Amino acid sequence: MDNQLPLSGIRVADFTWVWAGPFATLQLAHLGAEVIRIETENRVCVTRRIPPFADGEPGPNRSGYYNQYNQGKASVCLNLKKPEGIAIAKKLVAASDVVSENFAGGVMNKMGLGYEVLKQIKPDIIMISMSGYGATGPESAYVSYGPAQVPMSGLSSVTGFPGFPPMHVGFSYGDPNGGLHGAFAVLAALMHRARTGEGQYIDLSQWETSVTLLGEGLMAQQMHGEPPPRVGNRDAYMAPHGLFRCQGQDRWVSIVVASEDEWQRLCQAMGQPELATDTRFASLADRKKNEDALEALIGTWTQARTDDEVTRTLQAAGVAAFPALTNRDLAQDQHLQERGFFIEHPHPEVGSRRHAGVPWVFSDTPCQVRQPAPCLGHDTDAVLQDLLGYSADEVAALRADEVLT
Repeated sequence: MDNQLPLSGIRVADFTWVWAGPFATLQLAHLGAEVIRIETENRVCVTRRIPPFADGEPGPNRSGYYNQYNQGKASVCLNLKKPEGIAIAKKLVAASDVVSENFAGGVMNKMGLGYEVLKQIKPDIIMISMSGYGATGPESAYVSYGPAQVPMSGLSSVTGFPGFPPMHVGFSYGDPNGGLHGAFAVLAALMHRARTGEGQYIDLSQWETSVTLLGEGLMAQQMHGEPPPRVGNRDAYMAPHGLFRCQGQDRWVSIVVASEDEWQRLCQAMGQPELATDTRFASLADRKKNEDALEALIGTWTQARTDDEVTRTLQAAGVAAFPALTNRDLAQDQHLQERGFFIEHPHPEVGSRRHAGVPWVFSDTPCQVRQPAPCLGHDTDAVLQDLLGYSADEVAALRADEVLT
C-alpha cells in the first residue's frame, strides 16, 4: 500500500477568498497539497467576519464558515499594497506549483501578479483565475458572488412551484460548484505538467460553470423553443415524487416511486392496496394527471407517522424514502459517524469543533484533514523564514514597516 497522498509535494500559493476559491483549494489540501493562504489584516476575508461564530462570540478566527472551508491550510499575512509585499508574493510563487485567485477579471494584473508576470518567475507555474465572468469579455471586470450565479445561470427559472415566480435554490450554489470545477481543472493541469513539463493558465468563469448545471433546461429551450416549467419537487417520469409532512415540528420525508412495481409496494406498505387498482393511479400517466389527489392521500398517511417510521416502513418494502434532515440530524447521523466523515481537530482559539471532513475514500491513499483552519497570519513567520529564507530580523523589520499585515 502506498500511503503517499495524491498531491504530496505540491504547493499552492492561494490568493483566493470568500467561498468559491477557498472551496477549490480545500479539495487540493484534502488531496495532500500544501496550501498557503495569502491574507491581510487590512481587508479580512469575508468568511472570517460572518456567523456562525464559536460560542456566539465574533472574531476573525472564530467563524465556523471560515474554519470549515480552510481546513488543512496555512495563513500568511501580506500587505499587497506595498512593493515589498508584492516582492514576497513573487518569491512565494517561485517556490510554488499552483497559484489560485478568484478576484474580478484583471485584478491580479493590476497588482503586478498576472500570469504573464508569474510565468517569467516560474515557467511551469499553473495559475487558475476563478472570476465571476472570466478574464475576457464585456463583463469580465464585474465583481460577482455565488447568489448572483443562481438566477444568472437560469437555475432560478426552473426552481419553484407551478404558478409561483422563480425561486432561489436556498444557498450560493455558484460558489461550491465553481470551486469543484476549479479543483478539477487544477488536477488536469497538474497531470498535463507531469507529462509535458508545461504550466498553464486556467481562466474559469463561475457563471459558465453554473450554466453547465442546466443541461436539461438549455436543451428544452433548443428543442422545444421554451424552457421547462417549474414543477416544485415533482418529476416528469416518476410519481409520487416529493416531500411529505410527518408528525413533529417541521418534519418531512422524501418519497420517490420509479416503477409500477414500486407503486404496488407503496400501496401495500401504506395498508391501502386498493389504491393500486384505483383508475386514477393505475399508470404513471394516470398518476401524473391526478398528482394533487395522489399527494393528498400519501400526505394524510405520512402526517399520522414520524419521518423515521415512514422511512423504515417504506425502505423495508423496497420503496425509496428518507427524512429531510436538519443540520443537527446530519451532525448526529450514525452512518456519517461510522464512515468517519466528521472530524474534530483542536483549534487554538475555539477548541475542538465538529466539521465536515473529506467526502471521499481512496483505498490506497487515505486522504484526511491534517489540521484545523489557521488563525489569521499564524504561519507568516514560519513561511518567510523556513520557506523563503528571510532572517528573523528581516521579518521583524518587514512587520515594523507594515508589510506583514
